[in-house]
Amino acid sequence: MSDPEAVVERAVERLRPLFTAASLSWWEANVSATEENERRRVAAELALSDALADADLFGNVQAARANGAPDLLRRQLDLLHASLVPQQVPEALRHRIVELEASVESRFARHRGEVGGRAVDDNEIKRILRTSGDVAERREAWEASKTVGAAVADDVRELARLRNEAARSLGYRDWFALAVETSELDETRLFETLDECDRLTAGAFAAWKADTDAQLAERFGCQVGELRPWHYEDPFFQEVPTAGGVDLADVFSGTDVVALARATYDGIGVDTGPILDRSDLHPRAGKCQHAFCVDVDREGDVRVLANVADDRYWADTMLHELGHGAYDLGFDRSLPWLLRDCHLTVTEGVAILMGRLAMEAEWLSEVAGVDAAEAERLDAALRAAQAAELLVFTRWVLVMTNFERALYADPEADLSALWWGLVSRYQLLTPADGRSAPDWAAKIHIACAPVYYHTYLYGNLVASQLRATLDRVAGGLVGRREAGALLRERVFRPGQSLRWDRLVEQATGEPLTAAHAARMIERGL
Repeated sequence: MSDPEAVVERAVERLRPLFTAASLSWWEANVSATEENERRRVAAELALSDALADADLFGNVQAARANGAPDLLRRQLDLLHASLVPQQVPEALRHRIVELEASVESRFARHRGEVGGRAVDDNEIKRILRTSGDVAERREAWEASKTVGAAVADDVRELARLRNEAARSLGYRDWFALAVETSELDETRLFETLDECDRLTAGAFAAWKADTDAQLAERFGCQVGELRPWHYEDPFFQEVPTAGGVDLADVFSGTDVVALARATYDGIGVDTGPILDRSDLHPRAGKCQHAFCVDVDREGDVRVLANVADDRYWADTMLHELGHGAYDLGFDRSLPWLLRDCHLTVTEGVAILMGRLAMEAEWLSEVAGVDAAEAERLDAALRAAQAAELLVFTRWVLVMTNFERALYADPEADLSALWWGLVSRYQLLTPADGRSAPDWAAKIHIACAPVYYHTYLYGNLVASQLRATLDRVAGGLVGRREAGALLRERVFRPGQSLRWDRLVEQATGEPLTAAHAARMIERGL
């Protein structure tokens, strides 16, 4: 069968219920990491994988693409093809990957480190690293955050081997190359962008970190050369410590960050109530400790999983995840089902755009209730902190993306040495003497969201460009319904009817550029 319309119709008829079932089972396995939920997740994901692996379906899609089709139909065929390609591998291999991914993710959800002989979750570890002046306690908390790595490292390495086997059976160099190509990106251009970001941020980051390290050394009564990863406030140093930013602990202490996030979206005319009503937002044992948003069915069932605490991190995170959700609810419902989706770089751009508000003076005043004069007094420091956040996160993305490319190039390498070499080079951190634990495996994305992290870097560029557009067209973002209307019409409604780069250009009036992010750093620092 090669008629494009018929091919798409039959593919959707088959895939749609399987997609929904897999999404629901994945949600249940994350809100409650029981063995039964893991089994259900594996069964649902295998059913979807088997359908995507169907050789006849793949052949029909290829034939239909060769026949030519109108733009929207051609777009659906292209997206179908990108989804089907990675699944055209032997059944036993596909099933093993799905089963092992589910097992690893379940162990991440159940795992808790120990500090002082008691089990602690990620929120408690971050609290210790944010507030404790006891260096021994800080070190114990930091090491506790890495113990999940030792629990899953062998299987994460095995996943890399299996993914490579799958990619090479399809003619790709490795899984990294396959993942990038099937997500409408070019690997050469990606690393040109990464190298450009390295050059643009290296000097500014080194200067900022030197100032921050001097403050940390004074706080902990040591020499700068004695600072180690546990002296910082995030286990991976992917966020700015208070010493290098602005302390907003008092602002958020005792606040309802979910209500603040909802009010933010209400202010731009976007209703997040349907999302929040379906969401699971508070921590408990056996639940995934991270945060994500999932569009279950592309029909309006959009949910957020979070582990909310009353701090700036979770205010940012709720704004971020509801950005994903607002996008998912904003697709033009007349679009074909396959096009009610969004490219990873653009949805991350919207989420980052919204998350940044938690560090803006106008948002703190208008939404969080900070005294206007106090917010104005903080404005310059907040801009500097936002610039620092972009610097710090960019350096972290350089670690993650270069590590993953090297992981898939050689899963048998000394990954601990590779990891700490990249951390030292890009983040200017000094590892503990003689440490050889598999700290790289403690980052859940490496196991469960492989070859994804570069989308956060592109997302930051998209966020900066969108914000420049909103400032120009609507005068800003907070409380401006014109801004919400622009996002709904130019960004959300088209879904996947356009390639991501064309969508960005259409929404902002120019191709994606790093210039707006660079100006944000320059203005702040």
